[in-house]
Amino acid sequence: MSRFPPPFPKGGRGDSYGVSRIPAAEIPPTPPLRKGGTGRLLHHYFYRLLLVTLLLAGTLPALAALPRFEAVRGAYTPSEAWLLDRNGLPLQTLRVNNKVRRLPWVRLSDLSPAMTRALLVSEDKRFMEHAGVDWRAVVSAMWDNLSGASHRGASTLTMQLAGLLDPELYRPAGGRSLGQKWDQMQEARNLEKRWTKQQILEAYLNLVNFRGELAGIHAAAEGLFRKHPSGLNKAEASLLAALLRGPNAEPAIVGKRACGVATQMGKPQPTCADVQRLARTALSGPPRIEIEPQLAPHFARQFITRLPQPLRGGQNQRTSLDARLQRIATEALQHHLAELKGREVEDGAVVVLDNRSGEILAYVGASGLTSLSPEVDGVIAARLPGSALKPFLYGLAMEQGLLTAASPLEDSPLALDTPTGQYVPQNYERDFKGWVSVRTALGASLNVPAVRTLMLMGEERFLQRLRDLGLATLKEDADFYGYALALGGGEVTLLDLANAYRALANDGLLKPVAWLPKEVTKPGPVASKGKRVMTKPAAWIVGDILADKGARALTFGLASPLETRGWAAVKTGTSKDMRDNWCLGYTPRYTVGVWVGNASGSPMHNVSGITGAAPVWQAVMNALQAEQPAMPPEMPEGVVRRAIRYEPPIEPERQEVFLTGTAQDVITLALAEERPPHIEGPGNGAVLALDPDIPAERQKVLFRTVPASTGLAWRIDDQPSDPAWTLPDGSLSWPPSKGAHRVTLHGPEGAALDATFLTVK
Repeated sequence: MSRFPPPFPKGGRGDSYGVSRIPAAEIPPTPPLRKGGTGRLLHHYFYRLLLVTLLLAGTLPALAALPRFEAVRGAYTPSEAWLLDRNGLPLQTLRVNNKVRRLPWVRLSDLSPAMTRALLVSEDKRFMEHAGVDWRAVVSAMWDNLSGASHRGASTLTMQLAGLLDPELYRPAGGRSLGQKWDQMQEARNLEKRWTKQQILEAYLNLVNFRGELAGIHAAAEGLFRKHPSGLNKAEASLLAALLRGPNAEPAIVGKRACGVATQMGKPQPTCADVQRLARTALSGPPRIEIEPQLAPHFARQFITRLPQPLRGGQNQRTSLDARLQRIATEALQHHLAELKGREVEDGAVVVLDNRSGEILAYVGASGLTSLSPEVDGVIAARLPGSALKPFLYGLAMEQGLLTAASPLEDSPLALDTPTGQYVPQNYERDFKGWVSVRTALGASLNVPAVRTLMLMGEERFLQRLRDLGLATLKEDADFYGYALALGGGEVTLLDLANAYRALANDGLLKPVAWLPKEVTKPGPVASKGKRVMTKPAAWIVGDILADKGARALTFGLASPLETRGWAAVKTGTSKDMRDNWCLGYTPRYTVGVWVGNASGSPMHNVSGITGAAPVWQAVMNALQAEQPAMPPEMPEGVVRRAIRYEPPIEPERQEVFLTGTAQDVITLALAEERPPHIEGPGNGAVLALDPDIPAERQKVLFRTVPASTGLAWRIDDQPSDPAWTLPDGSLSWPPSKGAHRVTLHGPEGAALDATFLTVK
């Protein structure tokens, strides 16, 4: 309740903080008392009111205790919170208060002297003399208000600060009552008793609103002039002081007021034209605060959702990231994408994991410079991984005893029936290598041997292994993915896939990634805790193959972006139609994953995993090994090394590693000429169409015998074929007819050797 019910005279032009709209320098002296007349009566009434006021100053009860300066400064909360890297370095700024914009508190000693001078000249030129209330200004204001000469306020900076500290004294829309004004004066006097003048100025400048959402001198200086308050010049300080009288006034009005403030500050002073030009420039649009650094925007979005409590204004939160490594990864990605300009590639992402702790050391969700969709987070976007899933397929096959690193696999044409038609895998180079070992098939990333391995393994078993590895986006059943799962036919995220590779580095143990920093682990054995998803010996053999540049030479050559300063196991992947490039690899200490492509899903032009993602991976991995190149992990128990040779010699003699109990010295295999003759044609289940523009007698379907053999017989739908259709080498040149057909190959004694089905439309 107000102590004085009569309202304070209406129509005053003070702003919402009780600041006089007329500078103190412009307050005229008290008019001389005229004898007789209305003026004398008003003057007499005024002095009686002033006398009552002064008497009450010593008799009114004390107001509630004001907070101390230290408490106000301690309770001050900026509108931002800050993410720091693992070492406490600035990383990312986050807006947590959308109603007001406050930056960190600025000490008076760190403020430009021009700002303090402009404030005092404009708002309270006798600030250093009064004790909270400028009675001379009060007398002059009351006389002017009573006489109707003008409407004038007399709030000192201390009174305005009291209004900022006490919501009950905050100026309401209809103006303060006389009682509220009196309370404000009382609190101002109390403030002066407990606070120093410097503390009052410092608190006022940090709490007062300047324009729009900009509260406090720090936000005002950054938002309007892009500079720290310590660097404000006279023109800028005059403009900010002028804003206090009308925070949202038009630029022309503020410029005119600022000119008056600058004039009162004395020489040297900016010209009015310069001040008004500054007002138009600074106030023409919405304030914008640019804060550096902003190193990890995509990481920040994911990070804050994982905190147990929301971030508070002014809070500094450490993260797992390494700011130096984050910059290296960002620059490597941006630099390489710039080199790929013209190849229809815009986006990329990088993630770096600490193998022991699982801490995310670098997280680059987008390239920033080249991207047309910079808000899309490539680290968590689900994309097709291509051949990047093959290490887990071969690791599972070795675990199950179905294959060894030396097992021969045939890289030859293959056509497989699926519910949606034939699946015909091809290698990236569109050729076939014949018989190769598992080591070569994985190292050189050959597709057909991987599909043959999946046929041997079964899609259901492999799909379950991928889910066990944490690839949570593979939610469909095995039939949905089919044989294409061997070649990355299911979408995964870069973060999940990188953590799966980290499981290989951690001896087959899967552990969650960490977003918060943990105690930095000194080099030593990998921690044993985690979910076992692969045996340690099998994981070690897979890593040994992925680090073997001789094994990948068949496709990538001996010198490629997959080579690093020290030991590293690495695998690339390219999805169908060149839409996604991947490169993932690890050392005993770190795992690095890179994706390059287009957020829109559009294909790239002439960009593969070796030319798209691998150079970025190499740059980051070399940076990690700059001081100490990685050494290969020791061979674990359960793995043996043996000298092997092939009969016939499909590959040179070498040393090979095996799971205990699976070693062989000599690997023999039946080559094609030693196998029973079989049919090579359009593929089992093929669907063919007759072309009406081609004469029927010229349309033929060719079925070959492999190996080429004579003396064999062909049958069409269980009927002997026309001898004229059999070619000299034993192949069948069949004139197709509409319908479903079964073609069989029979030996000299009539036994069926092979069969294939097709449909002609």
